[in-house]
Amino acid sequence: MRDLKLPEQRHPEKAHRPDNAQPRKPKWIRVKAPTGEGYNATKKIMRDNKLVTVCEEAGCPNAGECWSAGHATMMIMGEICTRGCTFCNIATGKPNALDAFEPGRVADAVAKLGLNHVVITSVDRDDLEDGGAEHFAQTIRAVRHRSPTTTIEILTPDFLKCAPEVLEVVVAAKPDVFNHNLETVPGLYPQVRPGARYFHSLRLLQRVKEMDPSIFTKSGIMVGLGEDKQAVHQVMDDMRAADIDFLTIGQYLQPTPKHHGVDRFVTPEEFEGYEKAAYGKGFLMVSATPLTRSSYHAGDDFARLRAAREAQLAKG
Repeated sequence: MRDLKLPEQRHPEKAHRPDNAQPRKPKWIRVKAPTGEGYNATKKIMRDNKLVTVCEEAGCPNAGECWSAGHATMMIMGEICTRGCTFCNIATGKPNALDAFEPGRVADAVAKLGLNHVVITSVDRDDLEDGGAEHFAQTIRAVRHRSPTTTIEILTPDFLKCAPEVLEVVVAAKPDVFNHNLETVPGLYPQVRPGARYFHSLRLLQRVKEMDPSIFTKSGIMVGLGEDKQAVHQVMDDMRAADIDFLTIGQYLQPTPKHHGVDRFVTPEEFEGYEKAAYGKGFLMVSATPLTRSSYHAGDDFARLRAAREAQLAKG
């Protein structure tokens, strides 16, 4: 039986890779260990509903802050991914069968937490014909039924090996925000995201907007993987050409010595420069800080995103 707590069993595809040194984090990266009543209450709801969170599986540095506020990003379709991206701490291998009762349990947890905004993500499921599209749609519908006023943000896989029509299934369920991360610049895909295709991911987000312009689209990249500023600005331009509304940029942090090495720690001042440039290129919303992650402060950011669209429409 696999023990996913052991790194060599969690990441069998990385076990024989040479170790990459893990540099000491600068002071602007360090966060407090998760504790407190709110954190423990959120953890109990997740456990009682037998739910997986990307906060834990990916080792997010903001878990303590978010869980203390009653926010957690639900990860559906299991805890084992069919891809082996070199930056990611989620376990790789053959996933278990889908749990038909999971959408209901997610909806129950959202209601118990009293969330105004929920983020739902998943592992990649290349083993499924539809990549899990219908499961996403069922989860969105279950949350809508149980918590009609809660806004729903999804962070999906790329559905690379599926028929193009599967995307329509997810879009038809009408999430408020459709997020799919490009993760890095195209030149680093062979090293960092070998199972994915940059222009496929870009086109996926463009198609969402073509199918339903009312859905906000969102994507993010990590920096500190070995990219340069020019490549980051090119990704911004590509995203705007695909009509993406919301951009997130955060510092890559190396989960273990077997993962892709940290090339450098990008300074807060450089992040501020990226944010200013991104707004200049026309994004409605930008979050660019060392600790930015896809769902960090997602509820507050959604309110600002909606206000930005309303202000833009008012201008005509």
